[in-house]
Amino acid sequence: MTLDDVQELINRGPYLSWLGLKVLDLGDDSIEVKATWRPEWVANPKLMQTHGGILAALIDFAADFALVKNIGRPVPTIDMRVDYHRLAKPGDLIVKGKVIKFGKQFSVCEAQIYDEAGALIASGRGSYITAPAPEAQKKPE
Repeated sequence: MTLDDVQELINRGPYLSWLGLKVLDLGDDSIEVKATWRPEWVANPKLMQTHGGILAALIDFAADFALVKNIGRPVPTIDMRVDYHRLAKPGDLIVKGKVIKFGKQFSVCEAQIYDEAGALIASGRGSYITAPAPEAQKKPE
């Protein structure tokens, strides 16, 4: 898969498209994207902080899509952990994902989110099912 193929895959999904994800770099076992900030991400208007659920979704996305060049598709998440290091204020975010262990059945990936100044906002790790996709069931004729 090329960077353009991955961007097209992202753009087809309403949620990923809503997150404003733009692929900046795609390696054999890594991905880097920019997430365009939206006012709807705000959890606390007084602090103007981005909701932790948005950050968790970005961690899950980047960890999952670090596998996409090898597998050719997103894969199911079976476990995920997120650590929040500081508040994410209004502004675009850079999200980096990489494969830690690629396996025939399961893989482990991690991701980090940085603000525009390069400060680490959140990090996480997930486990993903990388077994071959089951064949589509044939309908009886």
